[in-house]
Amino acid sequence: MFMRLVRRAVTAPAVVVLVLGAAACGSTGSASPAGADGTAPSPAGDGTLTVFAAASLTGAFTELGRTFEAADPGTSVRFNFGSSATLAQQIVAGAPADVFAAASPATMKTVTDASLASSPAVFARNRLQIAVPADNPAGIDELGDLADAKVKVALCAAQVPCGAAAVKALQAAGLTVTPVTLEQDVKATLTKVTLGEVDAALVYATDVLASGGEVRGIDFPEADKAINDYPIAALTGAPAGSPARRFVDLVLSPQGEDVLTAAGFQVP
Repeated sequence: MFMRLVRRAVTAPAVVVLVLGAAACGSTGSASPAGADGTAPSPAGDGTLTVFAAASLTGAFTELGRTFEAADPGTSVRFNFGSSATLAQQIVAGAPADVFAAASPATMKTVTDASLASSPAVFARNRLQIAVPADNPAGIDELGDLADAKVKVALCAAQVPCGAAAVKALQAAGLTVTPVTLEQDVKATLTKVTLGEVDAALVYATDVLASGGEVRGIDFPEADKAINDYPIAALTGAPAGSPARRFVDLVLSPQGEDVLTAAGFQVP
């Protein structure tokens, strides 16, 4: 299988001052409704494939999980979606997992540096949008509007991929934005907009699309400076080794690309 090389991001000089927030643990889920109960991933040997994946992949990977289960009735796919940084830390700490799909090369590197994965492949790319409520009461039109002290802004914490991308975009624009909240992952950040708790947030375009019209997405040119590559790898010594490799193959296949592009991702 052709594996695309993961490219490491280059960090620009710090211009934006952000208060770092602590990244919390991700939520668990499964390809079917039966696994979203917060229980721990299943141990090896029970026909379960455990996939740790960035929160922004929730919709696309849930669909791919069902596709995988239909093709392999003996395997149940169980997901742990959350902050890539937190998931990487959980894997290094010994959490049982078979596949890791991260929202940035930097978070995948945490796992590869621990010799827990090798040869990750970039399977998708994502870009930021400004998310505002559907009626956009604050009248946000461009990225510069977020620097207004009267505008309440939500960002992802800087140590998670969506937050690191926001820092890059704001640096590229030469802007300093003081958020009213820093969230653990992109889903939590978007929720602040849907609940009307903030005027705007910087989130992935895929999450705006997945909102089904609850929020409106505004493009801005500096987002091109903060594209996130998404790498995936079967973990070294994965309990479900063969199914793990087959799941990675599905994600990298034309069928996987179709699901990802339908969800708003770009594919390499």
